[in-house]
Amino acid sequence: MSGPEARTTTKKDLVNRIADQTGQTKAVVRDVLQRFLDEIVDELSLGNRIEFREFGVFEVKQRAARQAQNPRTLERVEVPGKRVVKFKVGRSMRAQVCDGPAPPPTPVVVAPPPQPPQPPPRKPGSPF
Repeated sequence: MSGPEARTTTKKDLVNRIADQTGQTKAVVRDVLQRFLDEIVDELSLGNRIEFREFGVFEVKQRAARQAQNPRTLERVEVPGKRVVKFKVGRSMRAQVCDGPAPPPTPVVVAPPPQPPQPPPRKPGSPF
């Protein structure tokens, strides 16, 4: 579930973390990670199924052509069939991400409203 506290992790973030954990250079980790992702895309483009035990399965499914309706004009339109990538979560990921306890909420710190600037203190007997 994504909420207001959810943040996006980028490939760069993963490269930095893995490089720190393994002692490899960021360039090496970036290259290995990119080659890994490229191989997944290549296999899926051939129509192959990719299975990572306990993590999950990627596979390509054919979505059939169908009739749909434009909600503005109520006109019937033909939606062509297409190939889509599906991911089925594995046991280990499901246990940790889906079935596990929700992470504790991050406390929201609300800053006090800005105060208007205060005039300097007046000197006794000064017209200003």
